[in-house]
Amino acid sequence: MIPKKYYFLNFLLLCFVNISAQNKSSKKIDTLTTEKLQEVIISPLHINTKLQNAPASIGILSQADLAQNNSTDISTVLNIIPGVFMQSANFTTSRISIRGIGARTPYGTNKIRAFYGSIPLTSGNSETVIDDIDLETLNQIEIIKGPLSSVYGAGLGGAILISPKLSTTIGQSASISTVVGSNSLLKNTFNYNLNKEKASVNLSYHKLETDGWRENSAYNREGITLAVELLKKANSKLTYFSNYTYLKAFIPSSISKDLFENNPKSGAATWVASKGYKEYKSTLAGLAYDFQLNDNLQNSTSIFVNYKDNNEARPFDILKQYTFASGARTQFSGKFKIKNVANHFITGIEYFQDTYKGNTFENLYKQNNNQGSLQGNSLTETGQKRQFYNVFSQIRTLLAEQFEVQAGINYNATQFEIENYNLKSTEKYSYGGIFSPQLSLLFNPSTERTIYLSASRGFSLPATEETLSSTGTINTGIKPENGYNFEMGGKFYFFSRKLYTEVSLYRMEIKDLLVAKRVGDDQYVGANAGKTLHEGVEILANYNWKINSFLDIQSHVSASVGNYKFKEFDDNGTDFSGNKLTGVPASKANVGVLINTTLGIYLSGDFQYIDDIPLNDANSVYANSYRVLNVKTGYRFEILPKWNAHLAAGVNNATNEKYATLILPNAVAFGKALPRYYYPGLPVNYYGSVALNYLF
Repeated sequence: MIPKKYYFLNFLLLCFVNISAQNKSSKKIDTLTTEKLQEVIISPLHINTKLQNAPASIGILSQADLAQNNSTDISTVLNIIPGVFMQSANFTTSRISIRGIGARTPYGTNKIRAFYGSIPLTSGNSETVIDDIDLETLNQIEIIKGPLSSVYGAGLGGAILISPKLSTTIGQSASISTVVGSNSLLKNTFNYNLNKEKASVNLSYHKLETDGWRENSAYNREGITLAVELLKKANSKLTYFSNYTYLKAFIPSSISKDLFENNPKSGAATWVASKGYKEYKSTLAGLAYDFQLNDNLQNSTSIFVNYKDNNEARPFDILKQYTFASGARTQFSGKFKIKNVANHFITGIEYFQDTYKGNTFENLYKQNNNQGSLQGNSLTETGQKRQFYNVFSQIRTLLAEQFEVQAGINYNATQFEIENYNLKSTEKYSYGGIFSPQLSLLFNPSTERTIYLSASRGFSLPATEETLSSTGTINTGIKPENGYNFEMGGKFYFFSRKLYTEVSLYRMEIKDLLVAKRVGDDQYVGANAGKTLHEGVEILANYNWKINSFLDIQSHVSASVGNYKFKEFDDNGTDFSGNKLTGVPASKANVGVLINTTLGIYLSGDFQYIDDIPLNDANSVYANSYRVLNVKTGYRFEILPKWNAHLAAGVNNATNEKYATLILPNAVAFGKALPRYYYPGLPVNYYGSVALNYLF
């Protein structure tokens, strides 16, 4: 049921809704795309800006991709990309793995760096959170698979680049939209855009809430995003980004196989009894200045801050965390010639630091008359200061009309300080400098064909819990994970650019595998325990089929098949060598179709297949494979001149598949309890949306 206080608002929103700025002279809304697929442009911080000329497998999600579902859950669209697997439960508990990297992380995402514009979203603790950024404020998401970009830190898993939406059409527009759905889902969004010759403003506010379908799973999030361009000139501009998020999400936690099969709506008993939740306020802001020194040299410089105040009530304690991060990045790019050989280059430096303080307290929920969590005495108090810098450089040399070589290097130096107030001790530690080289060769038999070979080295720094011993002191024997990635692939257009295809084959062997072994409710001990092997093949195909002047069909197919396993892994005398890697499916596939008409009516469908997932290192338990079908239809039309509307409705998990949307790798059973591996996925659920756009 929708809360009564929103009835009137929803009535108004259902009378008006969605926006996308149309040309002022437009008299109708035409949803048909051009017959030919357009060239895909990637982030300007790459050494080249065309996807086809990048010697790497880069997944791209456009604004249209991000809007294909109900604009509330990023995992649905992220899983379109082959080799990328995002698991998400209740919006706030998620994990992203790329080619199996990061699959064994107990909670959250690490081993992958993420950026919002030029602002790092990855904390000094190596944790990445992208779930709380509103999809409707984004222009594009790029996912670099593997350590193929020296510019973005050479992370083992790769990098996620999120581009904020900026105004592109001169003038003003405003929009308001609402989404309502099963389990009291309600999302309201307001956008305002102003774009003039010398400045632009994009302001967005959203509020998302749901009662959830499991016990103790209510969710509430609201945020404000601001993007401003100032001092726009032919050769320079100043850009400001900021995003504020408030979130409170109750946590049902994982459940045992018995509950998953017989009562998936239930939450873990202790989390339900304590009314466990996560609540935080997060602010990130950045200022970037781009300018062109001359015809052959440009610079992009940015500074940023990122603050998060987190409060998490768990059955075993109450955790309070405060993090403040800041940093800067500068990058020079340009071109030069040696005789007749053209060269393009990027070189720069990135500096990052953050200060963290964490406190745990007793949770006295058992003494609180069924009112949920109650803070008691202090248990622990720790602090951390972490800083690093990356020095990076890449060069692209055009050896001939059809051949080019790209090379790069990243140098990382990291140091941190941990203060344990209970032990009254302070420890400092630093890793040795890490060099990560990269080399690629490209062959372009034509303007519509690219074949590449690449080799690169990447690394992943340990999270805080992985650096500590059981007594809370630093284990100086811990090393960062590292490995070499070898890849070959091709990017091809066919049939007069109606069909675009990609194929890539890769192999990566990771040494000094980091293992965080759980020794308590919230205590882990890290160790370098061996090697893992990651190899596989990925394919992608996009096809535009214009049936006639009335009907247009766009389709995509993506698939990945991987061999992810422990090559050498001895965990306290138990040999898991040869076993499949925990937490990642060996194969996944996605098929999607969008049917557009000139009337503004469209129909889309998306089908996803996920293979069996090993739940523990012994491979003794698996989560079953599953298939999920999502369907959506909508109507875009013009109400009045300058007033455009968009109505839509959809069904997610249309076949009511029972599956685990997130699993907890290597779940530990305490006492006589069964291990809790499963976060159940939503059963069949429905939504509708309305939006109105006004162009001033």
